Amino acid sequence: MVLLHQKGPSRKRPPSTFISPFPPPKIPKPPTTTTTTTTRSTDTPTVDNSTRDSANDDREGYMDKMVSLLADAECTLINLTGPPCLPSDLHKFRRHLQRLFSSDSTLRSHFLSGYYSYIQNPGHLHRVLIPCYQNGLGSTKRESLTRILLLVPSIQLELQNMLLEKLPEYFDVDPVDCHSSSLDEDVARLIINHFRWLDFLVDSKVFTDKLLQVLSICPLHLKKEIIGSLPDIIGDQNNKAVVDSLEQMLQEDSSVIVPVLDSFSNLKLDDQLQEQVITIALSCIRTIDSEHLPNLLRFLLLSATPLNVRRIIYQIRTQLKFIGLSNSRAMQHKKLKGKALVDSSEASILDALKSSLRFKNTLCQEILKELRCLDKAWDHKVIDIWLLMLIYMSSEQLRKSVEKILRKKIVEGLIQEGLFDQCIRGNKELVQDYFPSFVSLSEHLLACKEQKARNFGMHIYTALFEEFSDTCSRQEVLGALVTHVGSGISFEVNSALETMVFLASKYSQELVRFSYHINGILDYLEAFSNENLHKVYEVFSHLALSARSGIDPCASFIANELLMIVRKQVSNPDLKYKKMGLIGTLKIVSCFGSADITICPSASEKSNIEEALELLKASTDSCKLLPLPLILFYDELITTLENKVLHPAIMEWIGKHVGEFESMFLADLEGGNLPCIDSYGGLEGELWMNLDGDISPICLNVLPLASSSFQSPSSLQVLPVNFLLLSVIERLANQGSLGGIDALLGCPLHLPSSKYFTERAWQSLSGKQKKIVCLSLFYAANWTRELLNVFCTQVAGNPEYTSQATREELIGKLSKRLRNLVFLECLLDHFLKSYSLSLPELQLHTEYLVHAEKKNEHKRLHASSTSKNNKKDKKISKDSVNGSSQKHKQPTIIDVLKKAGSVTSEEVPDKDTPKQSTSETAECQNSDPQPANVDVSAVYKVLEAQRHKFRPLRIYSFSILEFTKNQDSCCTDPSAELPLYLYLVRDLHYKLDCFSPPNKLLSSKCLSCPPGLSKMTVYEFLRKIDSLFPVLKKHFSSAISIIDEGTETCEEHWKVQSDLAGNPYIPGFFVPKSSVSCSFCKEILSCIGKMLSLPDIHMNLSVLSNLLEAFQPVKISDSIFSNAQEIPSPGNLEYLYCGSYSFLEEVLDIAICSSFVLASEVLFTLESIVNSVHKYLDTVVEGNGKNIHTGRGFVRAVLPTLRNRLGNSALNILRHDWDDNNLVNDWKGKGDIVQKVLRIFLEYSESTSDLLDELACSILPQVPLSNTTADDGFRSFQTLRSATFLVWYRVLHEENLTILNKLVKEIVLLEKSKEGVQPENVKSILIKVQQSVNVVVSLVNMCRTHDKVAVHAMTVKFGGKFVDLFLKVFDFLQTHFKMHNGLIIRLVKELQKATRTIQTLCSEAKGLKQTSITSKIPATKRSMERFLFQVKALLHTASSGCTFWMGNLKHKDLMGQVVSSQAYDDDRNDPTDEHHMEAGVENQSVASEEEVTEKN
Repeated sequence: MVLLHQKGPSRKRPPSTFISPFPPPKIPKPPTTTTTTTTRSTDTPTVDNSTRDSANDDREGYMDKMVSLLADAECTLINLTGPPCLPSDLHKFRRHLQRLFSSDSTLRSHFLSGYYSYIQNPGHLHRVLIPCYQNGLGSTKRESLTRILLLVPSIQLELQNMLLEKLPEYFDVDPVDCHSSSLDEDVARLIINHFRWLDFLVDSKVFTDKLLQVLSICPLHLKKEIIGSLPDIIGDQNNKAVVDSLEQMLQEDSSVIVPVLDSFSNLKLDDQLQEQVITIALSCIRTIDSEHLPNLLRFLLLSATPLNVRRIIYQIRTQLKFIGLSNSRAMQHKKLKGKALVDSSEASILDALKSSLRFKNTLCQEILKELRCLDKAWDHKVIDIWLLMLIYMSSEQLRKSVEKILRKKIVEGLIQEGLFDQCIRGNKELVQDYFPSFVSLSEHLLACKEQKARNFGMHIYTALFEEFSDTCSRQEVLGALVTHVGSGISFEVNSALETMVFLASKYSQELVRFSYHINGILDYLEAFSNENLHKVYEVFSHLALSARSGIDPCASFIANELLMIVRKQVSNPDLKYKKMGLIGTLKIVSCFGSADITICPSASEKSNIEEALELLKASTDSCKLLPLPLILFYDELITTLENKVLHPAIMEWIGKHVGEFESMFLADLEGGNLPCIDSYGGLEGELWMNLDGDISPICLNVLPLASSSFQSPSSLQVLPVNFLLLSVIERLANQGSLGGIDALLGCPLHLPSSKYFTERAWQSLSGKQKKIVCLSLFYAANWTRELLNVFCTQVAGNPEYTSQATREELIGKLSKRLRNLVFLECLLDHFLKSYSLSLPELQLHTEYLVHAEKKNEHKRLHASSTSKNNKKDKKISKDSVNGSSQKHKQPTIIDVLKKAGSVTSEEVPDKDTPKQSTSETAECQNSDPQPANVDVSAVYKVLEAQRHKFRPLRIYSFSILEFTKNQDSCCTDPSAELPLYLYLVRDLHYKLDCFSPPNKLLSSKCLSCPPGLSKMTVYEFLRKIDSLFPVLKKHFSSAISIIDEGTETCEEHWKVQSDLAGNPYIPGFFVPKSSVSCSFCKEILSCIGKMLSLPDIHMNLSVLSNLLEAFQPVKISDSIFSNAQEIPSPGNLEYLYCGSYSFLEEVLDIAICSSFVLASEVLFTLESIVNSVHKYLDTVVEGNGKNIHTGRGFVRAVLPTLRNRLGNSALNILRHDWDDNNLVNDWKGKGDIVQKVLRIFLEYSESTSDLLDELACSILPQVPLSNTTADDGFRSFQTLRSATFLVWYRVLHEENLTILNKLVKEIVLLEKSKEGVQPENVKSILIKVQQSVNVVVSLVNMCRTHDKVAVHAMTVKFGGKFVDLFLKVFDFLQTHFKMHNGLIIRLVKELQKATRTIQTLCSEAKGLKQTSITSKIPATKRSMERFLFQVKALLHTASSGCTFWMGNLKHKDLMGQVVSSQAYDDDRNDPTDEHHMEAGVENQSVASEEEVTEKN
């Protein structure tokens, strides 16, 4: 026992100033002790020595008893060489102590007091905490003494309290030393470690409370240690207190988030606590440091359950500010200039997200669901892009879903390019691991059909190329683009080349080293369209320019190869290759010959300007005798000059080249007259359209050049484009003024004499002469077109270089030239009807346009030839000349064209036709010497077939619409200029058709845009013409006034104005006032409808607003606003929609009294407005996170009113009593119009089903069977007559199918919904299906009274389709058969009436061999057979109380009579008879029908 008092030297800890916040441990006192234990008091400076000695004696006594007790249990506490020695059997040791303490509480108190006194010495405390030696085991270390004592139940709680009390004394340990030292040297960590993984806790609640109290005052490093060990210390009890305490600590100090999350993860929490923990973690997303975010995100995602996963994803998306991290990282990257970055928080966050998504696949699905639900652009964040990329990278199965979601949101404008910029730009190291995924996603987007998606893909490619400067990454980007170029898909190739053009123009020097990878494109130039050829050559021109200026001599091979390829192509006689070379030449010239290029090649090479000039000269020389290539060359050169400033040396050469224009095409005049009158090809000539009178010094030499074109290629083909090039050079040289060539605007044209344009004189001409005349008119018309194109630039927009007097003079001449153009084309169209001629092409189109237009042209010519040949008299066919000799000759194109429009028999153009044959035919056809009347305002049907060969009118030409009426007019008739305006508006309509092709898969650029529009987007086109909208409204109102008033026009006006314009007098040409007004209004309305239908107009609200604002009424009808709570202010887009609709309704009231066609066109435009309102509501516009569509509520309120009024307008047209005498060709050819009007009436009615039921069951059956004098329309529907019956019949069938299809989709949606199909919905759906069945039965039964084959064919076709759709609702019928068996059985029995009639129609069609019907029979019979067995299955599976039997139909006609030739004895009991019955009916095994009857 003496050893107890011998204390070895030890390091005494400095006195601690820490005062424990806890009361001293409650150690039980021995019952015999009467001494009062005194506590330390800071208020008592001195303590009585006797009292102190007594206390020391007591502590020593307790320690002696404790040591003795342990010694009796074979545990040696005092061990000078190390920790205490434990007995070999620890379980026996613990049981022995437990038995002693349980039986004697005094002994337990003495032991605890002694132990408490013993551990007051730091050295002793350390000894009892470190692992001890066990007797008999040598030097093997096991548990510490304290650890063994903690497993004694009777003293565990007091020991835990003692150790926790000692813990604050070691708070001041340096955390650096703590982490560097071993566990055995850190007393605080030793104490905590002793509480871990205890076999049991005597009082878990008390211990947990005590531990959490100590935890609240621990230093940070120890607090983290304890928090992380909590699950190991307290087990699964008191989780609520632990969670609440940790939540409080997190609020005070967020730096403990990591151990807290570890603790939460290891605790076994119930659902309520788990939700509380998730809420705690979510609240920390914004407050914790970025370095801890990966742990937090990983915890949240791995803790997700089906109930809370959407909330977790939403909170992560909304609270995680990923953009801030990216920006700071980008700034740091710039400062470090390429050094390694220390902060890798973003990468860690992405790694945490990626690992979590891979561990839990359901997270990917839920994230995609969350992103699908976002319908506002401002709801999408940078983290959404990264989530999509992580899913795209991690899950092969979900790649298609990610691509689909991303494409949809890009097309809808919900995801903007800025989000991807924030991901990529400035984050090279971060994106490096995801680079292949970004490239793969760009590949998908660039291959999409939607232009927006492709633009997005182009943007990502560009961003990746700019951000990653290493060779490998850039090579991968370029390789992907080259793959796109080789895809062969036009829009994909176009977008890929646009991307390469951008990169080549901005990074040409960097791309030079990658030229080996993209040179292969030059091997496939044949597959590219003209537009794509431009892009290819532009890319390589930039590379060649950079290569020639680079220091690397090996790089010059790019330029040499390009120049070699272009020279070979230019010299190739094949037009296809020559076209490539010409385009390449001008792209190289625009790049090499640019005025702002300061780069010079090496001294051993030619200068860039010299190379450009050589190419120009070579191209010009190769095209001198080839009009079409030369036209293409000039057009491309004009485009280059208008968009690029070239070097003065190149401009000088071009100026000298076009200086030959005067000697080639112009002739001198003497006193405004021809110096001599000569004959050209047997034709006399005269001057036409002389606007300058006697002072005109020159004329355009058309007739002489046209007559000489038979010996050599005509230079007149190049005339229009040559003049356009001359005007461009003149404008560039004189700051926009054309004063140097203004004499060309008023100079006359040398054309054939006007005496040849009477019917009798025309028939007397030979084929060669007719061709000369027609070609002269054709070239004159195109010359006039280019005059308008060129000189309208001098007056459009009031340019500064044009004085007011000059402007007024130009306006007068331009108006006259437009009148000349109308006259020339009308004259040419009229005479081409009797002389078919393929006009020469004056512009080279893309391949698609050429093939499409030629196909249409030949189709029209063939149709004309067929119709005329069918109507030709038999006598004329017998008198054909050389018919036998040419019977077996292969027809040429000329032969086809001759047959297409000729009334007489023409010969080959190179040979003169004998006048006997032509005069003979002329005598038969022209007994009346007076020519037929020719409507100048009519559509030029023959010319329209070859319209693509004309030079196009450019946008500047539409400025003529803004000019005031000619002051020399003979009257103030507002319709005076309408024929001219009609011509321009038709051309505007043609251009709008180019921007809205019928095939949605092809962009407008890839179709038929003429030069001048080929490089113009829809938006640019609309911006250039939006100033015309008020002018169009003005002329439209004038035309409507003429129609409304119905006044007579001035008969002399057209003649007077023609004389003033220099048009020769040709009898028979007139302008009907009503026809012009209606045609003009119809064209204006078509243009409005086309513009409202353009998809881009809803993305450019300013153009849309200008269009609607132009067509506003004086006062909007108040009835339009009847359902609106608040009317928007005038000028708002919503108000403008209502105004335009009200204005057109007023126009409809006028049109419906005059013209069925015009009234229908107004209706179609009203429908375009309603559709535009729908698109306007669906369009999402970005505006600082807010929707700028402020009037959406108003539009939603007024839209039903507009739809209802539209349906009523269609009803008014259908019911109006039209005067058949005012209809052109009666009702023939009006079927398409009636069909559209009827569809609008049905679609926009309140109940389409009820309306179909009424029309099919009550009204349509009463239509007369044939066209008679009494056929004035059926009562309230005047458009429903025998001539239009087929149209109504087909529309009702199609609309009925549409209604049934909607019902099928409605049923599918109801069955997929959570609520399922409600009983009230079931009956409503069945009633709608019953209505649809009634409609089809009524329509089919009409075949019994209408014997037209077309009606029967429609019945078989649409009847089969109806049955096929009806089968899709059979599962629904079977499900609800028990509750609604009566209604369902009536449905089946009613439909059976129609199927039997269809069976009869099929049988009759086979017997009569009506192929238009028999081709539809197999599909229809298959549908009816499936219907038969479905009904059988339905009644078999459902115990409905019904009987069902199946037998063969008797062969009956439509009237129900048995066909006598196939009558048979219907004996069901004789199997032999039945067998013969089946064999006797032709293919009736499929024609079996069901008989469904209810049991009585």
